[in-house]
Amino acid sequence: MADARTTPEAKVSASRSVAFDLFRAVLTKRTPFDEALAAHDGLAKLPDRDRGFARLLVATALRRLGHVDRLVDGCLDKPLPAKALVVRDILRLAATELLILGVAPHAAVDSAVTLARSRGFEPFVKLTNAVLRRLDREGRGAILEMPALQALPDWLADGWRAAYGDATAEAIAAAGFVEPPLDISVKEDPEGWAGKLGATLLPTGTLRRGFDGRVEALPGFKEGAWWVQDMAAALPAKLLGPVAGKRVVDLCAAPGGKTAQLVAAGADVLAVDRAKPRLLRLERNLARLGLTAATRVADATEMKLESPVDAILLDAPCSSTGTIRRHPDVPWLKHPGDPAKLATLQDRLIANAVRMLAPGGVLVFCTCSLEPVEGPERVAAALAANPELRREPIRPDEVGGLTKLVTEQGDLRSRPDQLAALGGVDGFYACRLVRA
Repeated sequence: MADARTTPEAKVSASRSVAFDLFRAVLTKRTPFDEALAAHDGLAKLPDRDRGFARLLVATALRRLGHVDRLVDGCLDKPLPAKALVVRDILRLAATELLILGVAPHAAVDSAVTLARSRGFEPFVKLTNAVLRRLDREGRGAILEMPALQALPDWLADGWRAAYGDATAEAIAAAGFVEPPLDISVKEDPEGWAGKLGATLLPTGTLRRGFDGRVEALPGFKEGAWWVQDMAAALPAKLLGPVAGKRVVDLCAAPGGKTAQLVAAGADVLAVDRAKPRLLRLERNLARLGLTAATRVADATEMKLESPVDAILLDAPCSSTGTIRRHPDVPWLKHPGDPAKLATLQDRLIANAVRMLAPGGVLVFCTCSLEPVEGPERVAAALAANPELRREPIRPDEVGGLTKLVTEQGDLRSRPDQLAALGGVDGFYACRLVRA
């Protein structure tokens, strides 16, 4: 039999090896987690249970990365050399197993040691073992005492404190630790599909059920009866009101959840996106659903229409900080200056949308950001720059009677710390504007 030191790969846990690859893809290659999952050939080859473990391990490590880094770094006498930063990632994942997922210490430590050896870091095996043994002894109590905001980059935590106050910012951060449920929008018969899917029908019309990682295997998916869409993301399209028979432009439309809503409601939709691959994805999604919309590859800051339209939905590119509970990579892929840069783009998008809007037409502007600069501040700027615009307040009955989601100004503002009894909600902002 060959020595384990000469063929260490034979001993490496397949699920942990895949998790390591995914984790590194996000943090070193800056690949969005969803894309990394889709691109990893080995992930699909794992048994369901191992595939679920790999995904959960990486998602949890990203959700709690600030906490884990503080604890790991506290066990190192000096920072690891640049050539051994791979070892730090191995420690991060193993610490997540030990301190958060509750994996047995011998399994987490032995697997990390084996992984370090298999990746060519034999000189750091003793250190890996020592750090994890110390974390097992001392880290469990320490991680429970850490404020939730310390799991995030400082720039993001500080921004939430400034925008929402310390207590609410802490609650938002804590909500991001929880694995979210699966939210579903249906073309028709929500009550019937709630029964078939074992889901709860939320007040807004969204269906909600537990997430087991096998969306494609659920009833109705192949038949195109429904699509995955967070409850908050499903609200902006409804704010356009009855759209049957109306021509509606959906700007920045991919991947197409809102387009699908509008088409299913009877609208004549033009879906616009500047990226052809993204628009092709939208077209594939609509084809599965049996829905049809006109599409156009165009820059929505400059495009022109043959004639003005009565309704425009603008889901503008943003920092996506409201979606962290579903996309835990967001804090680590974004930069402190991103919200301000994106705000400039949002201003340009709103300005051109106003130009394409007919008198009396409705524009719903929305972002999945918690940053005020990407929400109410953009609307204030738009109202100041366009005297012909006025805000039309949203009524609670338009959002399922959930009054907490409507601001004093009459805008939609959802936060991840809200609706905990229902399973939470992504952070979203939307405002309805009417052109005189």
